[in-house]
Parts: sequence; C-alpha cells; structure tokens
Amino acid sequence: MKITFFASALFLAMIASPSVSVSAEPPDAATVAKVKKILREVPLIDGHNDVPWQYRKRKAGFDEVDLATDTRMLRPPMVTDIARLRAGGVGGQFWSVYIPATLTNSAGVQAVIEQIDVVHRMIARYPETFELALTAADVERIHRKGKIASLIGMEGGHSIGNSLAALRMTYKLGARYMTLTHTKNTDWADAAGDVAQHHGLTLFGVEIVHEMNRLGMLVDLSHVTDETMRHALKVTKAPVIFSHSSARALCDHARNVPDDVLRQTTENGGVVMVCFMPGYLTERERGDLEAFSAEQRKLREKFGEDLDKIEAGLVEWRRTHPEPQAASLADVANHVDHIRKVAGVDHVGLGGDYEGFRGSVTGLEDVSKYPDLLAELMRRGWTATEIKKLAGRNVLRVMRESERIAKQLQREPSGK
Repeated sequence: MKITFFASALFLAMIASPSVSVSAEPPDAATVAKVKKILREVPLIDGHNDVPWQYRKRKAGFDEVDLATDTRMLRPPMVTDIARLRAGGVGGQFWSVYIPATLTNSAGVQAVIEQIDVVHRMIARYPETFELALTAADVERIHRKGKIASLIGMEGGHSIGNSLAALRMTYKLGARYMTLTHTKNTDWADAAGDVAQHHGLTLFGVEIVHEMNRLGMLVDLSHVTDETMRHALKVTKAPVIFSHSSARALCDHARNVPDDVLRQTTENGGVVMVCFMPGYLTERERGDLEAFSAEQRKLREKFGEDLDKIEAGLVEWRRTHPEPQAASLADVANHVDHIRKVAGVDHVGLGGDYEGFRGSVTGLEDVSKYPDLLAELMRRGWTATEIKKLAGRNVLRVMRESERIAKQLQREPSGK
C-alpha cells in the first residue's frame, strides 16, 4: 500500500503518546485482500488459544466439540473452529494446555499431561488441518504445506509440580513455552493478582528459567508480577515472550506490561503478544473484570470446583451487573501501536487468548478476524514488511534464537 505523507505523519503522531486513542474504520476490502496475501507468505502465529481447556471444561470429546463444524452452534458457543481459523489466516497456533492453579504437585502434573494429550489427539483427529510443530523451521514447513502449525504452551509453572524432571518431560511431549505462573504464586515465582511472596524469583525459580533456556522452552512472562518480569528478564539467557499481555500505559491492569519492562524486553530480544481480553484493553472493561473476578472468587469459595454451579452463579450475577461499552478492534490496535512505539516493531506480536475469556471485542469476535486487525494497522501506516513481523516473523526469530542458545547450553554438563 502506498503511504502518503499525511498518513505517515498521522501514524507517527498517533504513536508518539499513549494518551491518543485512534478509532478504527470498517475494513477496506482491498487492504484485507493484501493482508491475506501476506498471510500466505508468512504464518500468522497466535500466542495463546484455550481450545484444549474447552474439552476439559465441557467434559466433552471430539464428537461433541467437533472443530470441523460451526462451533457457534454449541451451547455455550465457541469462537474457534477450523473454518474460522482458515478465514483468519492462522498459520501457527500455540494451544494453551491450561490447568487451574489449584491443581498442584502430582495432580497438576497429571492434569497438564492430560491436556497435552488433548492437543496430540486433536492433531490426530484433524490431520488435514493441524500438524505438531516443535521448532521455528517446523512452523514454516507446515505453513508452506497449507496446514496450521500446532504448538503447545503450558499456562502456569504449577503444571510441573516443582520438578525439573517434569519440566523436561513436558518439553519432550511438545511443550514449547511455559508461563511462569498463572493466577496464584508458585513456590518459586510471584503471580500478578496474588500477594507478593518472593518478590520475583526464588533461587529455584532462577534454576527453572535456566533449565528452560537449556531445553529451548520459551520463558513466558504473562501472568507474573512486575518484579518477576524484571527478575526473569535479568537472569534469562534467551529471549522471552509474553504470550498474551497488553500495554499497562493504556489499561492499568496488573496483567499488562509496564513501559520499563517493554524497554527491557527490547534489550532482551523478546516479544510481547497483544491479548484481546476486554479487561486488559480499556479501563471501563478492567473495572467490570475486577467486579466479575471478585464474584467468581466468592462462588469458588462457596462451591469449590463445581464448575456448573459457579457458571450458573455468574450468569445470575451478570443479570444485575450489565456489561460496559465493549472494547473494540481499535483498542487492540492502539495497544499494538503503543508496544511498537516503546519496544519497537521487532518486539510485538499477537496472542488473542480466544476461548480463555468472557465477552468479546467488537470487530474481533472470533478467530476469523485477524485480517481485519492487520488491515486496520495498514490503514494507520504499517507496511507489509512490518505486518509480517507482527504476524509471525518476530516470534519465529525468538524461537530460533532460543533454539540456538539451547544447543549452545546443551554442550555444557548438567547433573540436575
């Protein structure tokens, strides 16, 4: 797309201040067509999708939740299926093997292996669509075949039960990142939203980060406290990712990344993958999320792990607590632009968190909508080369560097 001086000047002025909010226009068909051409050349790699949890949450198999059908027909509906992944130009997906933070030690290890098994069985169920990817080269090879490269990400360090052996075995099963915490502290790292216990990483936490570096498993800093972010960035030997986080300057949620950490991520060579969860995008949605989460905690205290009763209680609560004005595609684009401004275009990506949150973002209601977001960024002045970096090249670079460092570290003796 040819960019006029006015468009370029507008874009530079927009990214100069986080206080400037730019609205989106309806996607232009010609620009969307350009985006789709780009996504045939470079895989769009999303950092986080919770489809595997939907199977466990719904106590359903692949006959009940069939991704080859329109999952909007399910009750409750889903936002991911094969047709919409194809329409969205998705070329690589980190499938989250989330387990609740209440599952720890051997129970957590068993649960995460079961979730990893879901991903392997999903790939086997739809071999014409999905193929397991373990390396950056795998992602590119699979994308060239016209399939969706399927990667595995563990959401929360509680998944390994304080065991380096479990960490190594989940890597062998295909896990290629681990989020150091989820919503609760582990015994070795502090989680955003929990009461700080370690003020970063413990010595064992540092050991875990180093072992992840040695394996070639990406260190994911979504969900951790600011102190843990800074500590991990200081001690890691490889680039990090934030698999699904947005910009603190635009939405003051503890799950988002402050500007000083964005700059530290640039120095590290990592990438921040912008999350589409409404409560991480705007202040009005953040307030609603905090109220919702408080009610959810009350219901968990009352009903334990009875998910059906918790769900019913939340539905009843929502009847008397209407949702605010929805976050929009423009809000997501604003976060992408802010991270670009502070960290640089080489350090931003996309991590939608689809199937992992309630509500939706107007204009990004499901996984078919990525081209509309990229078209909006092109309207704001992003070039095709920059879109390719955002879509997949940045995270591929991080993966390759992590693989290179792992090979180097594996030459060193390890007795742990």
